[in-house]
Amino acid sequence: MNHTPQKPAPAAPGDTRESARVLSGLREAALSGLRPPPAAHPLIGESWMRVLRLGLDPDRGAPARLLPLDELEHRRRTSPLAAVLPTLREGLVSVADAARHIMVVTDADGRVLWRDGNARVRLEADRIGLEPGSSWAEESVGTNGIGTALVTGRPVRVHSAEHFVRSHHSWTCAAAPLHDPRDGRLLGVVDVSGPAATVHPATARLVASVARLGESELRERHLETIERLRAVAAPLLCRLGGARAVAIDRSGWTAAVTGMPPPGRLALPENFGTGSRRLPTLGPCTVEPLPDGWLIRLDEVSPPGPGDAPPVTGVALDLRRPGRPTLTVTGGTGDWTQPLSPRHAEMLYALARRPAGRSAAQLAADLFGDPSRTVTVRAEMSRLRRTLAGVLDHRPYRFADGVDVRLLAPDHPGDLLPRSTAPLVVAARRAEDGPAPSRPPLPGR
Repeated sequence: MNHTPQKPAPAAPGDTRESARVLSGLREAALSGLRPPPAAHPLIGESWMRVLRLGLDPDRGAPARLLPLDELEHRRRTSPLAAVLPTLREGLVSVADAARHIMVVTDADGRVLWRDGNARVRLEADRIGLEPGSSWAEESVGTNGIGTALVTGRPVRVHSAEHFVRSHHSWTCAAAPLHDPRDGRLLGVVDVSGPAATVHPATARLVASVARLGESELRERHLETIERLRAVAAPLLCRLGGARAVAIDRSGWTAAVTGMPPPGRLALPENFGTGSRRLPTLGPCTVEPLPDGWLIRLDEVSPPGPGDAPPVTGVALDLRRPGRPTLTVTGGTGDWTQPLSPRHAEMLYALARRPAGRSAAQLAADLFGDPSRTVTVRAEMSRLRRTLAGVLDHRPYRFADGVDVRLLAPDHPGDLLPRSTAPLVVAARRAEDGPAPSRPPLPGR
């Protein structure tokens, strides 16, 4: 996903003392119970408010708990980012080392998997807990490049006193998220960090560019996987004599098909595997394993018409976990849960908030603030309706009649879809976003 990194903090990059003084004043105002002054960048101000609601210690953060070595090695082996680590290193490590910085790569939980760069800065990083196996999620260390990029899903730079925890004020960091091109899932973050005095305005853009390069490599690898799967599946499908079947990869993307129109990407229930299954868009079928995928044979019965499909009785749109929205569907095929892309989460939220339905122009206004962007809305809604058979209706766009819709929102409105810039979502976040919770006086005041 392409995002433009935020503008630098107030004060020229070379004037690090003045920059730190200004940022420290803004942070102190927030800690005193005031909403962040307008001079604070919105991403930073919103992060401060989230962290204040967590009750995190502004001087020390949460107690550090490193992953056991065997768990760290397991996460490294199974992370999709391991495949693009050479690309990230080639793009960033030499630059980071020369600038007295280090490169850090984390997983989607904010756990540091790899660290490289200037040897002296790595020792300094150990002192603040920026080491392999540590957690740099916001709930552990407050506002920081890694944790805030994970929550917002966009590149972010955090400089000096923009960090929530005081012991990190001598640092600057620029981070960018990496997404799985197969399903939009957040895989982790690449970050460049170092002493605040060495800040350079171009670092944030460089990190964002290298992250996009890593995503492009993941996309190419996925296409190669689809081609290998197609080469294996095509002879098998030819021997089925016209029976309806499809070969898909582990994420549901179609590699080959016979006896039916290509279904596009299939929504796969959790714990999907071999044996007799019933898929929401295909009905009863038999699933067999393939290298890096599945062969799905549709049971040879008459294809169900729209009125014959098992009805969907309910959906639960769960937005309680920042950055991980899901939709659970209940009906004749059983319960199944699907992760949602940020855009699809916004669209379903808009429909859940407006049970009577929305036209394409109204949805465009809700999502983009521009009612003329109906082409984008119609394209995304078409994808959603193919995936969520029996869930959505159109003219106007709405949840189908008879479907019980539950909207599971965060406890605090400020935590609603924090990555979203959709006007409808931003307005909902701000509707009840009052002053920060009162706190006891901080030590030394």
